[in-house]
Amino acid sequence: MNEVPAKRPTAEDIERVFLGPPARHTRHQVAAAAGVPSELAARIWRALGFAAPADDAIAFSDADVAALRRIGVLLEEGLLDEKIVIRMARALGQTTARLAQWQTEIVLDHLADTGEPVADADIARLLQTAERLLPDFEKLLVHVWRVQLAAAVNRLLAHDELAGGTPSPRVTLAVGFADLVSFTRYSRELDESALTELVEGFEARASDVIAARGGRLVKALGDEVLFTAQDPPAAAAIALELADAVRERHDGPDVRVGLAYGPILPVMGDVFGPTVNLAARLTAIARPGTIIIDTGMAEGLAGVPGLEICKIRRRPARGFGVIQPYVLRAVPADREQAGETGEQPAQASARQAR
Repeated sequence: MNEVPAKRPTAEDIERVFLGPPARHTRHQVAAAAGVPSELAARIWRALGFAAPADDAIAFSDADVAALRRIGVLLEEGLLDEKIVIRMARALGQTTARLAQWQTEIVLDHLADTGEPVADADIARLLQTAERLLPDFEKLLVHVWRVQLAAAVNRLLAHDELAGGTPSPRVTLAVGFADLVSFTRYSRELDESALTELVEGFEARASDVIAARGGRLVKALGDEVLFTAQDPPAAAAIALELADAVRERHDGPDVRVGLAYGPILPVMGDVFGPTVNLAARLTAIARPGTIIIDTGMAEGLAGVPGLEICKIRRRPARGFGVIQPYVLRAVPADREQAGETGEQPAQASARQAR
């Protein structure tokens, strides 16, 4: 590898590496060259998260013309309408913005001296590393995107089959919230490096467990993750394995999980609806290291071997009135071998779970 210059890279250096040939069009020129109305082009750029340049600013390249022209062709052929284009552009912009920020931080953290301010040489090394990685990573990005698309369509197909072939914007899924207990206290006590390790470790464990069990990580919010699963048994397996994985880290906070099963409304990769809200309420009442489930989950897990479902006292939940929660546990191996089902009378279960 050539010796990296210590001087700080300029904006021109960065654009050369990531964007190629320099900009040479104004916003009206790029729209005209692509055959797309200026007003629509401006809406597309905004949806993608790009800054709005002045009318006379040279801010767009030939690559921007080509990208906008592709969108214009999709509109002309009637494959997509303007509303769908804007929604898809917004999804693309928000997702790639987070991805780019995340990857930049990971690579910079790897290249920079731990605990030291970022130096010009660190930025220069980052740029040189990116230049070498870009061609391969661009292909990897497209491949992973295609795999995720295939998985998303397969999930829709499975939902449709479960619903008897009746099309509906709502689907029935198990929804889970898992959060780290006392995260605020830990965040005050840990230094920046340790806090980053804690958050990234939790997200990594959650992502691995959810993917291994066929679930989907909807979003991660530092100390909390939201996931979905096809059915109650899959969600229960995720929750139990995640609790075990977090428990193995003896020096960190414990995790608590809330699970609910019912109809949800998917919107731009996120999920909404009463089932999602109920899962969040169940998480809030869960004690450290416990998994609390709703009646839909409890009914869906009836008869599943290796699980113990304990009814606990009813309690109020904002927006739902008084709800009946249950504690979900794994039956210890020695009891399972002895043939115990884990089913207990409601009163005894309630006393044990309190």
